[in-house]
Amino acid sequence: MFTKCEICPRKCGIDRTAGRRGRCGTDNRLLVARAALHPWEEPCLSGKRGSGTVFFSGCSLGCVFCQNRAIRDGGTGIAVTPERLAEIFLSLQEAGAHNINLVTPTHYAPLLGEVIRQARAAGLVVPIVYNCGGYENVETLRGLRGLIDIYLPDMKYADAALAERYAAAPDYPEVSRAALREMVEQCPTPRFDRDGMMISGVIVRHLMLPGAYRNSHDVLKYLYTTYGDDIYISLMNQYTPMPGIGEKYPELAVPVPEKDYRRLCAYATRLGVSRAYVQEGGTVSESFIPAFDGEGVDQTREEK
Repeated sequence: MFTKCEICPRKCGIDRTAGRRGRCGTDNRLLVARAALHPWEEPCLSGKRGSGTVFFSGCSLGCVFCQNRAIRDGGTGIAVTPERLAEIFLSLQEAGAHNINLVTPTHYAPLLGEVIRQARAAGLVVPIVYNCGGYENVETLRGLRGLIDIYLPDMKYADAALAERYAAAPDYPEVSRAALREMVEQCPTPRFDRDGMMISGVIVRHLMLPGAYRNSHDVLKYLYTTYGDDIYISLMNQYTPMPGIGEKYPELAVPVPEKDYRRLCAYATRLGVSRAYVQEGGTVSESFIPAFDGEGVDQTREEK
């Protein structure tokens, strides 16, 4: 699949095995920027010990406001073998991770199936979380059936014009809806262990953007009227303006107004949404962005 890459909906057709970089910014090497316990995911994922997050370099969506832009373009990360990645999964489990959380994994999906099987055979028992931007090929997701326990996609845009402006992906609304259908088919019923940690299911995140209340309203309406209580919804107000964003996108140079977020939460209540996570104030901060410094990946650093 890497010789004429069509793993993501961009279907750029690049030969990543020849060292060329696709629209995601990566070739066929597994590039990992960080692997560590993360306390800031939804409570049913982070729990008391943290989610075992593995941040992959590159992104096939590439939103202009991305908080993880240090790794978004594939310029930061350490190349690892599938065998080493399986070891990282096991190390995170040993450190107490409630799950293995694959962050922005889309462009590595065919390799990750092999890695997950290796790790399971070597003793990995915690759930696997597929944490993505929602812009996924259904065919790629089908290749992961039986391997993913929890899907954690975004649904960023119901508005095709916004998707075009911020991600050059006007097909995002239809693509993300088809992908979500496949995810729910694979993990149809939210299940939790006795400690309240999710072991199977789908949580859909939506990051509210400044000046885009109608987009958020339409995303929320679609999610609840389509799936009801078959999914959890995570409404996020943590949008953080990145330095320089206002030069080309002045509307994104400010945080989300608190009144807009309260209005969205009130709308969720009127709809009847009960399986949802919301955020309190104080989430707009670059301190929530981890350091992509090779922690948990760099074996030389571990030896020191």
